[in-house]
Amino acid sequence: MGGLENGATYNQNSVPSTNKTGLSPDSIINLDQGDPTLFEPYWRKMGDKCTLVIGGCDLMSYFSDIGNICWFLQPQLGDAIKGLHRAVGNAVTDGRHFVVGTGSTQLFLAAIYALSSPSASHPVSLVAAAPYYSGYRDQAEFLRSGLYKWEGDARTFDKDGPYIEVVTSPNNPDGAIREAVVNLGEGKLVYDLAYYWPQYTPITHPLDHDIMLFTFSKCTGHAGSRIGWALVKDREVARKMTEYMQINSIGVSKESQLRAAKILGVLSEGCQNLGTAASENFFEYSHRIMRERWESLQNVVKTSKIFSLPRFPQDYCNFTGKYTDSNPAFAWLHSKEDIDWESLLREHKIIGRSGEKFGADQKYVRISMFSPPEAFTLFLERLSAIIDITNGNVVGGEESSVIKCS
Repeated sequence: MGGLENGATYNQNSVPSTNKTGLSPDSIINLDQGDPTLFEPYWRKMGDKCTLVIGGCDLMSYFSDIGNICWFLQPQLGDAIKGLHRAVGNAVTDGRHFVVGTGSTQLFLAAIYALSSPSASHPVSLVAAAPYYSGYRDQAEFLRSGLYKWEGDARTFDKDGPYIEVVTSPNNPDGAIREAVVNLGEGKLVYDLAYYWPQYTPITHPLDHDIMLFTFSKCTGHAGSRIGWALVKDREVARKMTEYMQINSIGVSKESQLRAAKILGVLSEGCQNLGTAASENFFEYSHRIMRERWESLQNVVKTSKIFSLPRFPQDYCNFTGKYTDSNPAFAWLHSKEDIDWESLLREHKIIGRSGEKFGADQKYVRISMFSPPEAFTLFLERLSAIIDITNGNVVGGEESSVIKCS
């Protein structure tokens, strides 16, 4: 999950992710949001391959497939999702029920609704291992539901009774590969796999969990379509998730579904040309962009005496057939000194998201790696200046250590 989260709003004085004009030295750079428009040049090259024409008399009914549990899922989208997972090899789809949602945010809420019990005497506990995605708490507490209660860090959770643990892998904000932490008898798991795609991490095996959430926005960069999908083993859970969607929004836009189906189909076709000169596959393109950004950021941060970034070992990617690096969607910057990262960056006209919002502390900050090229370049220049200043304030300090993630 990611995007315009945690109350983030458009600020006319900041740099929106769709800005295509030159930046001035006084521009405020907003790196708080995970808006993946940096992939736009690839899809522009695709031209009419992704064009979809919808007539005025088309798609007028609420219903798409009344024989399906998720009756508003367009069959074309279901087929495209299955084909893409088969091509990439990142998730098991056989024997699964497909549930479509307005982004993975709606699906997350549908999942915890489906896993809760209206007859329970107490709300079910909801946890995630810190640092956890900052939106989980806000989404769980927004409606003050009596079905579930946010309990925070899964690493410190020790209550008896039922609970739901959300496992985000690769993790937002730190990019680490995650498994469940609590492992108590009455627990249920929801896997948020928004970033388990080849541009962000090696695809080591097809995941096979009871509930797996994916989102169109982080897979292809098309955040504006607001499409996500869940792969669900249990029929009753899929039915309850669909029930949530029916009550919440009476289904999901058919226009968005068909657009997603078209683009996912083009993406799957491109996977057939992986590693050939015929056409650059989207995942090759986006992996290259992400790798170049990470290399540039690492080259800047390695000169710091107090700042560090996570380091990820290479792993064999079944999709590419070679060892590849992880290039997470966000950088999780850490200071070994007692520095309020968010405030420090604001002094230099950079907006990041404090580690406190992720269950960590202010010595961490999350930085989006999705910003437009000019904004990212300006960010590196300003970060380099910050490092020069802080290095000058450290007397007898050692080079910054590297946090190793697994």
